[in-house]
Amino acid sequence: MKTYSYYVLFLLVVFCGCSRPTELTSPDGNIKLVFNLNEAGAMTYGVSVGGKPFITPSVMGFEGRDGLNLSKDFQIENTEFTTKDETWTQPWGENKSIRNHYNEMAVRLKDPANTRLTLRFRVFDDGLGFRYEYQVPQVDSVFVMDELTSFNLAQDGKSWSIPASFETYELLYRTLPVSKVDNANTPMTFKTDNGVYASIHEAALTDFPEMTLKHTEGCHFKSELASWPDGVKARFAGGTFVTPWRSIQIAPKAVGLINSGLILNLNEPCALEGDLSWIRPMKYVGIWWGMHLGVETWTMDERHGATTANAKRYIDFAAANNIEAVMFEGWNEGWESWGGMQTFDYTKPYADFDMAEVARYAKEKGIEIIGHHETGGNIFNYERQLDNAYKWYADLGVHSVKTGYAGGLPGGHSHHGQFNVRHYRKVVQTAAGYHTTVNVHEPIKDTGIRRTYPNMMTREGARGMEWNGWSEGNPPEHHELLPFTRLLGGPMDYTPGTFDILYEKTRNSPRRKKWNDLDKGNSRVNTTLAKQIANWVVIYSPLQMASDMIENYEGHPAFQFFRDFDADCDWSEALQGEPGEFVAVVRKAKDKYFLGATTNEESRTLTIPLDFLEKDKKYHAVIYADGEDADWKTNPTSYQIKDKEVTAADTLSVVMAKGGGQAVSFIPITD
Repeated sequence: MKTYSYYVLFLLVVFCGCSRPTELTSPDGNIKLVFNLNEAGAMTYGVSVGGKPFITPSVMGFEGRDGLNLSKDFQIENTEFTTKDETWTQPWGENKSIRNHYNEMAVRLKDPANTRLTLRFRVFDDGLGFRYEYQVPQVDSVFVMDELTSFNLAQDGKSWSIPASFETYELLYRTLPVSKVDNANTPMTFKTDNGVYASIHEAALTDFPEMTLKHTEGCHFKSELASWPDGVKARFAGGTFVTPWRSIQIAPKAVGLINSGLILNLNEPCALEGDLSWIRPMKYVGIWWGMHLGVETWTMDERHGATTANAKRYIDFAAANNIEAVMFEGWNEGWESWGGMQTFDYTKPYADFDMAEVARYAKEKGIEIIGHHETGGNIFNYERQLDNAYKWYADLGVHSVKTGYAGGLPGGHSHHGQFNVRHYRKVVQTAAGYHTTVNVHEPIKDTGIRRTYPNMMTREGARGMEWNGWSEGNPPEHHELLPFTRLLGGPMDYTPGTFDILYEKTRNSPRRKKWNDLDKGNSRVNTTLAKQIANWVVIYSPLQMASDMIENYEGHPAFQFFRDFDADCDWSEALQGEPGEFVAVVRKAKDKYFLGATTNEESRTLTIPLDFLEKDKKYHAVIYADGEDADWKTNPTSYQIKDKEVTAADTLSVVMAKGGGQAVSFIPITD
């Protein structure tokens, strides 16, 4: 990783009775944070933006077990101020080069029991973060029972979030006044009444339970942590622990939140050494969607999807269509125990899936295999096999794995508690040891650890495409909410790109069987075809899937966009957008540019200057647009493909139908 930086540091030692230097501003001066210690030694912080109150004084600290003090009677020992301005690079990402520019204030405190606490604040031009660093003397362990951190917003406004849950993020988003939000998972995004856009989240969640937000009064919220089965929120051996960063992204425009690098910048630099060329973005297809539609199964029967013959068919398709990888679900023994405490075997394929032959064939065709480890929530079974499972795959040449945790965890553990956060980290580290990348479904939310472990490439963590296969599906506005909420944490394996919008080829198939209770027989994809194409650009993932069964792509002119698309982008920018309404994003990959724009239930036209293109160059723009009569409800598959020559001086009129979108590939014209 290349890093260019400078540091400015000065130390102010503060003794009792002296003034306390507890104010910090962003490098551009627009955001100001104030830390205060009252007469009882309790801690608060407040924030202003543009000179106006944004967060009024809000409580800080934790409650420990057995009388351990973690929140009051503290006195300041000294305060250290630091400025950092660096540019670092990553092997993949929306932007491979990221500026990390902040002012830091480290407030060092001590209580009468000699418990030491460093409150580390960092203020950037695009927001702020703070974390707690505790040292408790002469204890064998620390048990955290509650977090007191509050976010007392100074104004009401409009918010976008999902309800708080310690088991799932696969919930529909709500648009509510801030004051009407009872609880929320983070990121919780909002726009204040005076026009400030912001999102509360956390960064570097590595050994702690996840934080949700609980409404207390007015526009005030308090951190609420997932717990262990015994009610303890976090436990540590010894007396030293560091919390995740509590983060607030702040921007004058909604797209500023998407373009922010704050979450990544609050994470530690890359921990992996040596040549990281084994970590690379890919496009992929997979044996997966047929199971969700009910025409194939995960188990070995007459409808089994992951057979050797079918795997080779998908490999052939990938090789013929400029697609780097293929993923197979339902290949290994254990799926027949679904519904109980699943006991998958991660090195024993079903009899009709010859893993060695499939691996040989894929290598011959130049195609990567994305393996699959479904756990069903049986963490203990997975961890018993963890090292051997990744070694087995690596020996076969498989260096990318999709994992799943669809099911309750044993022992009363929650999916988002500290127990499982530690498990997810163990999996990522184990995979790295075998030069393997990870794509996690039913994950812990993304908090930017991909900077530290770039083999943690993508994850689910919201309602993805699969919900369209067996439920009422995701509403059109879902795709205009995700970039401003879930994706602020990091990439999402949404798996876009279904072309058979109405399931005309499978709905009445004699092979189709209902398998999910949410299936009412009326499921469909709630977008136009053009929007499905645009979502390959808008919903960022370095592992980007064309989710449909491959027979729905064969011979389809619109699939050319995915053939041309490059998942390994170098630079990205959200150009226009409002949460839940519309969004337009452009990405550059090598010498090509790809634009994606989508809209909610309303039709709309965006005017987009093409000044992001390189000057003095001409481009062949291939436009995949909604047909003139397209409508997500009544005519979703109507589309048109247009070509034109453009330059950076041109402006593009992006016309989108209701629930529609538009995708454009810009390919340089060479003389």
